[in-house]
Amino acid sequence: MRTAQDPSPGEIKGGSVRGVSPYDRRVTDQTPGQVGESLAALTAEITACRACPRLVEWREQVAVEKRAAFRDQEYWGRPAPGFGDPAARVLVAGLAPAAHGANRTGRVFTGDRSGDWLFAAMHRAGLANQPTSVAVDDGLRLTDAYVVAAVRCAPPENKPTTEERDRCLPYLVRELELLAEVQVVVVLGNFAYDAVGRVLAALGSPLPRPKPRFGHGVEVPTARFTVLGCFHPSQQNTFTGKLTAPMLDDVFRRARELADELPSGR
Repeated sequence: MRTAQDPSPGEIKGGSVRGVSPYDRRVTDQTPGQVGESLAALTAEITACRACPRLVEWREQVAVEKRAAFRDQEYWGRPAPGFGDPAARVLVAGLAPAAHGANRTGRVFTGDRSGDWLFAAMHRAGLANQPTSVAVDDGLRLTDAYVVAAVRCAPPENKPTTEERDRCLPYLVRELELLAEVQVVVVLGNFAYDAVGRVLAALGSPLPRPKPRFGHGVEVPTARFTVLGCFHPSQQNTFTGKLTAPMLDDVFRRARELADELPSGR
């Protein structure tokens, strides 16, 4: 079984999650080792999920057909779980696994250009021990950070449906119940911002109303977290200059500052 570092669906309804209690500090009164074990058990559950027929069919089709450049590789072809430091104060949330990235390698933001940008920035911020992420056994370790995708399966055209998003979000609720030290949530793009907003409401720490508009560098405080907006490091954004390396560095520098300023486990 994978550890948390090496990486039963529900439904969110009306600010709560069916089958998942609202955030309770007692849930997380565990040692770091116990948290790691709990995250590993959740990882095993996530990677076995087959709740969304369209996503299951697509991710498995891609794993069989493959991209020509990777035709000699065995694709993961399953949901991509979160991974990182069980004591993380910074959570990074993206959209969904890439068809030939995490769906191939088995680790979110691994094996694609988005991951190249993301982990290089996290390395510069002191959150990762190396700037690259190419395979699950490449030695990447995160410190004070945990990385997830709002939707755990690669979707066709990189566009999950609203129903698929909501079916997957209880996994993130449960991760945040375990990751008691998280204080800052970096959302990569508007899709992740909307998804995280629903998760935080389910945890009893909703975004303000009216909800602030997503933007790069936007900071949104809630009762337990500060949400920090960041443009997604997609090729569309990085190739066009909408997102630059200094812009990414500014976000992660600020995330570290906020994590240091805010009280632990609030």
